[in-house]
Amino acid sequence: MFKTLFFSIWFAFHPVHVTLTSIDYIPETESFKVFVRMYFDDFVLDCKLNGDVIQKEGFSGRNSSSIEAVEKYLKDKVVIKVNDKQLSGKLHDMNMIDNEVSMNLEFINGKKPKTVTVKNLIMTGLYNDQSNMIIVKVDDFEEGVKLTSDLTEQTFKIK
Repeated sequence: MFKTLFFSIWFAFHPVHVTLTSIDYIPETESFKVFVRMYFDDFVLDCKLNGDVIQKEGFSGRNSSSIEAVEKYLKDKVVIKVNDKQLSGKLHDMNMIDNEVSMNLEFINGKKPKTVTVKNLIMTGLYNDQSNMIIVKVDDFEEGVKLTSDLTEQTFKIK
């Protein structure tokens, strides 16, 4: 009984190290809409590891320095390749509610995807138990994967 109680209390106070990234292909514009959600305090710590200082005060989707910091961070941490060509993304909007930051980006492609490779390094240098959940959707193809500190990249073959 003591062990059960101890582990229940420990898990209740142990933080969850997880992010969510969804990547949706939009055929009309030959682009990808990318949604990323992470915890703000983890984002701040991960930026600090790279020498960037982020302040909670004034951080918002309307602040140009916040937008630049997020775009730089995601450019370094999330790499999307379509048909072996690396794409670049642009932040469209960002919201912070409590300790969660949600971002919407657009990546221009120009070709129908046959393969989508996602490399996600968000917080993998910060936490050994980091889980980066990825969902890729192209037409009728939809697949998800959990990337970790040990497995940071996955290639999806679109049928």
